[in-house]
Amino acid sequence: MRPWQTTWRRGDNMSNADSSKERRVEELLLQSAEIHSRAARELPATVSAVAAVLSDALESGGKILLCGNGGSAADALHLAAELQGRLRRERRGLAAVALTVNPSVLTAVSNDYGYDKVFARQVEALGRPGDVLVGISTSGSSKNVILALQAARAAGLTTVGLLGARGGEMEGHCDHVVRAPSDDTQRVQEIHIAVGHAICELIEARLVGE
Repeated sequence: MRPWQTTWRRGDNMSNADSSKERRVEELLLQSAEIHSRAARELPATVSAVAAVLSDALESGGKILLCGNGGSAADALHLAAELQGRLRRERRGLAAVALTVNPSVLTAVSNDYGYDKVFARQVEALGRPGDVLVGISTSGSSKNVILALQAARAAGLTTVGLLGARGGEMEGHCDHVVRAPSDDTQRVQEIHIAVGHAICELIEARLVGE
């Protein structure tokens, strides 16, 4: 053993509180793994179909708009970045816009029309027939996302929802729905980003070649 190396065994200098925290971390990771395993069994066909819808739009010159609140806003931004940049393969940048990132627009629309209209107004401004709006919500009841989906349909866009297990009111405004097999907010968010990465990978495979 080198002088700077030490050995460590579970229980060495570990308090009961430390042990309890580690067990909790283990429980949380196992919960996440279980939900991912369920998603792997239940969602491949749905996710593949949504990837095809987005690929069709991009190949036809359309764009992907994404919106959500809180963690779902972060997911919208994350997935837009994967499409504009790249996930795995070198290819052209893809037209994807997160409606959650322009503070001037967000505050102006919220001030003038109310926060419920913050995404719908942007869909009216940017959406065109052939585009796709992806609404992301763990509850499926976010009013501003629902109004955005309604505005999208009125403008001739295809609508996609990334939702929790219950679907919620949003489901009725979506042409395609991916429901994470959980109602736990953090577990749903974990599935949404995993699903989003899978969709981006399938889009790249389609546009660049298998």
